[in-house]
Amino acid sequence: MPARLTSTARSLLVATTLAAAAIALPAHALEPFAADYEASYMGLSAKGRMTVEPQGGDQWKYTLKVSNQVAQLTQVTVFEDRNGQWRPLSGTDASLLLIKKIRRSAVYDWAAGVARWSGDVKPERAGPVPLQAGDVDGLLLNLALVRDTLAGKPLRYRMVDEGRAKPMQFTIAGKESITIGGKPQQATKLVSSNGNKQMLVWVVEGLALPARILQRKDGKDDIDLRIVSMR
Repeated sequence: MPARLTSTARSLLVATTLAAAAIALPAHALEPFAADYEASYMGLSAKGRMTVEPQGGDQWKYTLKVSNQVAQLTQVTVFEDRNGQWRPLSGTDASLLLIKKIRRSAVYDWAAGVARWSGDVKPERAGPVPLQAGDVDGLLLNLALVRDTLAGKPLRYRMVDEGRAKPMQFTIAGKESITIGGKPQQATKLVSSNGNKQMLVWVVEGLALPARILQRKDGKDDIDLRIVSMR
């Protein structure tokens, strides 16, 4: 889960988020996919859908939608696969909480080397924020975490989102069994802590995205995303 939707939802859907959808892929490959997942958001159950669609050339569109009886969240990131490095090009977040609507847009201008935000953003969060090679946004963090965990690479990232850049580092907290489609699977559990926030991610061999993402705030579960089905 997963910042652009809300600071909690973005880092997860993360995030994040997130992003509880997956498909079996060759190592480091990008393929179109669609998946459904169940979520817990604001203490209520929710349904969601995640898709990755080719946009022509080396560009892809990554979409996450989550909804329940009180909130609707939609997050879209367009990114490019540049010689195996995934970098964001643009993003849109839209949220509806009861009658309150929020919409934010991001542009990652790699030629100019900066990212900017518009829409429902505070002036101090509009940018520009300088970009660095390897930068990700919240959604691309999901892809990078799985890729790097399975490849045994360091889990250190610079996430550029919501008008700021912040480092994120994950540590491996052992193995756990989780259930996917009624079958137990061995997962690598990852943990990242930042002040009063904590993000936990479960990675399963053969799945392109985390099998589960849990975000906690002040020691309480805030958002929980789990794979249900994929097609």
